[in-house]
Formats: sequence, structure tokens, C-alpha cells
Amino acid sequence: MYCEQAPANIQTLDKPDMARMKFSAFLLYHQHAGWSEKQVYDYNTELVEHLEECGFDGVWVAEHHFRDYGLCTNIPAMLSYLAARTSKIRLGSGVLILPLHNPILIAEEIAQLDLLSNGRFDFGIGRGYQSLEFSRLGVDLSEARERFDEALDLINRLWREDDVSHSGKFYNCESVNLKPRPLQKRIPTWVASVSPDTVQRYAARGLPIMADALATFGSLKRAAEAWQEAMTAAGHAVDGHSLCAMRSVYVADTNEKAREDFRAFEAGFDRGKIINKESAPIDPKTGKIAKGYESWEAKYMKGGEVSDDFRWDKMEVIGDPERVIGQVRMLQDFGYSNLMCDFGSTRPLPMPEMKRLVSFFAREVMPAFR
Repeated sequence: MYCEQAPANIQTLDKPDMARMKFSAFLLYHQHAGWSEKQVYDYNTELVEHLEECGFDGVWVAEHHFRDYGLCTNIPAMLSYLAARTSKIRLGSGVLILPLHNPILIAEEIAQLDLLSNGRFDFGIGRGYQSLEFSRLGVDLSEARERFDEALDLINRLWREDDVSHSGKFYNCESVNLKPRPLQKRIPTWVASVSPDTVQRYAARGLPIMADALATFGSLKRAAEAWQEAMTAAGHAVDGHSLCAMRSVYVADTNEKAREDFRAFEAGFDRGKIINKESAPIDPKTGKIAKGYESWEAKYMKGGEVSDDFRWDKMEVIGDPERVIGQVRMLQDFGYSNLMCDFGSTRPLPMPEMKRLVSFFAREVMPAFR
């Protein structure tokens, strides 16, 4: 499907010093009822090709295990395949669950991917949260943060140093020389976070954040402020980093149409099927929220149930082009320069309808920031 060009009279950036906003898309690889696993893969591959045609800057692929919630179990393999189907769009892990992997193997796989994609890889990482995934892979969820930190340090050393030796709590190696090495000298890296302690923890290490789609606009603003303060306090330059905000995105001809479509979707969508105790960060030894995940309790134990008006006002990037452009500019003012758009990863939209939504956003919204 052809992605139409923007109309010549669209409103563009009105501040010469305003940073260019990047637009990317989130791919969950969710298996809808009645869809085969092969259909899920084919659908998302076709969507990525259309996103590139429409001028999107990147795509982010999520990792999940053992549920139809997401069928991408190996991000480096999936992105290597997408690298062969595309030529320009950047390919990101959104996110790779670091504690579930051997960091030496991940360092190798990503180096290979970065070479195959001609340096188009973006490294989005998180410590994970779904107890089902951790327990079935034999990893203690309460150790996730410690494993994450140790693995990240080791991966970065393997990409940049020779004869790497490491003796840690979870991982060990001696005199390892990674081969191949990544094409990019420094692979862009984001840590999935919005909670103040995690934001500050990784800002102190000079890493930008990838903000949660379930956070409110107010939480996104506070997270960006906390990140900027922690970066400055640690002596890191804020300029040059791209904060990424993940949002559910829907743009229609009018606000009335957008609200009507949004309400129709919510009325037929059982959010509890994807946000529930099974996906919550529960320690199986205690039956309670795992250590380090206390701030997640309300979000996941309540099934993510909030009103349509709350989502319209405080969470979703949704409305007619004018309203959506205003919301994106608000995120830009907060300090975010990459909008990760979820155009309906849990909605069983036919491909022609999904392409129409993506094309309309690319035509009516994106040029205002280019």
C-alpha cells in the first residue's frame, strides 16, 4: 500500500531550536483469537515494511515467553530477519529481558545483528516483570535487578574491551574476546523505566529511559525531570540523549470519531487477559509482589482498569490531528524526543485498516515535527 505524502500546508515546527521528534512503532506479536502463529509473524513483517515506507524512524519488538500475549521469544533472531526485509528503519529491542539471558551470548547475538543490519540496532532493555516467564525459565524474579545490572556491565565490556574476565554473583568468564564486534562503536541503549528509583539509578549511569505505556502523562513528566536531575548530579551531559515514551496512539479525522472508535474497542476488550496475576511480578515463594517491584502492585493487581475518560485525558495519544500534534508537543516539552507508537498491538485489526491508521498518522502528524 502506498503511503501518501503530507499535504503542503501542514503546520511545522515553529521553534528553530526545537529538536526533531523521532517516531517509532511498538510490535508485541500478540496472537489474537483465531490467528495462527504463522499469521502473527507474517502480519508484523508486512507492517514493518509499511512503517519503513511511511518514513518511521524505527520499530521496537517485545520479548515474551509461554503466552499468546507475545510470540517473539528471540529478539536478535527476529530483528535479523527484519533487517533483511528493510533497508533504512532502525530496529530495536523493546524490550529484551536481560535477566533471562546469558550476557555473553546476548553480546554475541547483538553484535552479529548490528553487523547484519548495517548498524541499525537500538538496545532497549528491561529487568522483566512477568513471574510466569521467570519461574518457567528457572530464574528468581527477586534477583532480576541484580542480574540486570551485572549483565549490562558485562555486555558493555565485551563490546569494547579485549580479554574480558569477570567473576560475579551470577556470571563468570575468563579472557573472553568477543567476535564479532558490533558495527556501531556505541550501540544506543535505553532502560525501560518510569518509577523514580529506577530512573535515578540508571540516569546516574548515563542511560536514557524508555517510559512505560501504562504511566500517565504526569508520571512521564516527573520521570523526565528526575532523569535530568540525576544525569546532571552524576556529571553526565543531558544533550545528545533521546528519551523514549511509549504510548497507545490513535488518530482520526475528528475527536468525536476518535472517541467513538476508542470506546468501541474498550467495550469489547478484556484487559484482564493481559494484565493480571499471571503477568504480575509475584514471587512464587511468598505469593506477594517480588522484591524490587513494590511500585507495580496497584498497576497489575487491579488489572489496569481505569475509565475511558481517564485514558483519554491522561494516558493515550488520541484524537484528531490537531489534538495529537498538541499531545506530542507536550511530550517533547517534557523532554522526550522519541515517541514509540502502539497503534493497536492487542487489537485484531485487518492489515488494510492497520495500514490506513499508520498512513494517516504519518501524513497528518509526523510532518509537523520534521
